[in-house]
Amino acid sequence: MVTNIVSFTVVILISLSAYASPNIEHWQTSNGAQVYFVAAPELAMIDVEVIFDAGSARDGQGSGTALMTNAMLNEGANGVSTDDIAAKFEDVGARFGNSSQRDMAMISLRSLTAEEQLTPALKMFSSVLTQADFPLTSFERLQKQMLIGLQAEKQSPSAIAARAFNTKLYGDHPYAAMPVGDDKSVKALNVESLKLFYQQYYVAKNAVIILVGAVTKQQAIAIANQVVAKLPTGKKAQAITKVDSIQTAEKIVIKHPSTQTHILMGQLGIKRSDADYFPLYVGNHILGGSGLVSQLSNEIREKRGLSYSVYSYFRPMRELGPYQFGLQTRNDQADEALSVLQNTLVSFIKNGVTAEELVAAKQNITGGFALRLDSNSKIAGYLAMMGFYGLPLDYLETFKDQVNSVTVEQIKEAYTRRVQADNMITVMVGGKK
Repeated sequence: MVTNIVSFTVVILISLSAYASPNIEHWQTSNGAQVYFVAAPELAMIDVEVIFDAGSARDGQGSGTALMTNAMLNEGANGVSTDDIAAKFEDVGARFGNSSQRDMAMISLRSLTAEEQLTPALKMFSSVLTQADFPLTSFERLQKQMLIGLQAEKQSPSAIAARAFNTKLYGDHPYAAMPVGDDKSVKALNVESLKLFYQQYYVAKNAVIILVGAVTKQQAIAIANQVVAKLPTGKKAQAITKVDSIQTAEKIVIKHPSTQTHILMGQLGIKRSDADYFPLYVGNHILGGSGLVSQLSNEIREKRGLSYSVYSYFRPMRELGPYQFGLQTRNDQADEALSVLQNTLVSFIKNGVTAEELVAAKQNITGGFALRLDSNSKIAGYLAMMGFYGLPLDYLETFKDQVNSVTVEQIKEAYTRRVQADNMITVMVGGKK
């Protein structure tokens, strides 16, 4: 028994070591899709993801189009109904997934690599991707679900705050609209508009294919070609417009019958490929990104008991994503909590971090990095981010070195230059005192 445990531990350690720096191979399919592949022979499984530059930033005036288009893919394909699609995946133990965000839309497949499971799973997956039927009955059902969800959102203080914050932060930029759209835009959607969106953006040159699993490179090449073989070559989506910076600070107070006030505060942050990414990322880990041991948690939760949790994070995207702070607190403590949040940020920008805080942050970030790559799906997630945003192939290999090279001076300089504590959008949603 002891021998078995030791052997199992050795296997886990070997796996984590391998995942810490996976060998990434990259090529293009014959019709122009980018492919990123990592061989992971430990388990007889494969994860396949196909990502398109077809998120809500491409909606134009039809907010909700990208989300609805993506949701419709598995509602019927090549004459096969949505129930039969689900059954075909289930029969071979495969798992299908799809999602849509602001920058990207994706579909995914997890399957065993035995031929009797993988072959039918890939056939159905390719059909869903390339031969979607867009049945009217499914569209009407999903449209009703989206409208019901929008009504429920109006009862959620956090959802109200998020919509108001995002709208004010981005103004007329495509990032301003929520991916789910609004009542007016969702009611205006129709099957034809979805088909046009699909035809424009679900094309090979606008796609990134991710493969992680127990297959050879030759098999991976064949799988990638099969998945997108019936997609038109098309064109890569045009660059989205740049985001305008905030000119003046603004505070928005929205009354809502709740005992807690939800506070969001923030400004424009960074792109995924930003040169200041690592100093800002490590700095924010100390300020508000490390949970209960962050400076914000110490000031707001530990010292004053104003909130159970408080956070801050950068959300890097293709263009400038938000730098967002958030907490919930009792209505009668909302003003005090906001004041402490603002003062802590001002102090952080002015004073920077200590050498001890930086050492602890680096150890925390790099110490847990192997666990971020301890499964095929996690590796696939990183490859999707790297491939979509055009990050270098050695991004994972050099991640720890990039974190460890950050200095106290770099954090202070980056925060001083990039974060304006007196020029924030602030949204407060809650009841009266």
